[in-house]
Amino acid sequence: MTQIKNIGVYTSGGDSPGMNAAIRAVVRTAIYYGLDVTGIRRGYDGMIKGDLFPMDRQSVSNIIQRGGTILKTARSEQFKTVEGRKQAFENLKAHKVDALVAIGGDGTFTGAKIFGQEYDMPIVGLPGTIDNDLCGTDFTIGYDTAINTVIQAVDKIRDTAESHDRLFIVEVMGRDSGLIALRTGIAAGAEAILIPESKTDLQAVFEKLERGRKDKKSKIIMLAENGEAGDAFEIGRQIKEKFPNYDTRISILGHIQRGGSPSCMDRVLASRVGVAAVEGLMAGHRNEMVGLIHNEIAFTPFDNAIKRNIDINPDFLKIVDILAT
Repeated sequence: MTQIKNIGVYTSGGDSPGMNAAIRAVVRTAIYYGLDVTGIRRGYDGMIKGDLFPMDRQSVSNIIQRGGTILKTARSEQFKTVEGRKQAFENLKAHKVDALVAIGGDGTFTGAKIFGQEYDMPIVGLPGTIDNDLCGTDFTIGYDTAINTVIQAVDKIRDTAESHDRLFIVEVMGRDSGLIALRTGIAAGAEAILIPESKTDLQAVFEKLERGRKDKKSKIIMLAENGEAGDAFEIGRQIKEKFPNYDTRISILGHIQRGGSPSCMDRVLASRVGVAAVEGLMAGHRNEMVGLIHNEIAFTPFDNAIKRNIDINPDFLKIVDILAT
């Protein structure tokens, strides 16, 4: 087994709160074990363009509380090509990088898996995505902060909904995963939650609204973006047609969910898996994501981590039906 001397670290895909805490953990753990660390700006795009620089303790000072990523992030079509990956490898060699820590989601890990296999490069991934849609970890870095951001926003929406007797349809991120909508919908006391994992039955939503308490002054419907029944505006249009007496409004939370200072949970999660990533590389792990399962460090092959078969707990949907009455 080749001894690792220089670890490259990068963030890729969508940003998530806690990425900086993860970068900090990787850099300081590597230094603790006497390894060099190379930062790679803007993910695979920076790897191809040679935007690499040495990092030290000072490089990650006072960043654990900051949202976003100091290494920046970008998507790279060029990295999907053989030529792009070859250029990236040449740049890594020029900077004497012999292992990588990839912080991101399924797209990041898909690229890392191919790259690691093509060039025999040891790579360990950290689950950085607000969607919580990776297998091999109970929670992803950024998910806790994102759902708390949503809850704060919906609580404020509920205030104005109560004041005006309104029905609000709140659309949150989660193009392929409804975990943000599901968990925040329960916490916000939503009347209905529409997610991609459960086929949308608008007639059932209509019936729920019909039999709902007439004295309730506000109603909230949580919706994951790009659902098969349409976006928030399409759902809103159909509700207005069915219930013209409702003062129906739309609120799309958008990228506010990605920003902000990471929660304590996300900072601790990022720190734990960041340390484990460096120690894992030193122990010979490669082409794996490190996460927490039942509060214990676990390594999962990239192939298994990026499978989109996250099961929704049916009890959660039952809770919504019970508590919305």
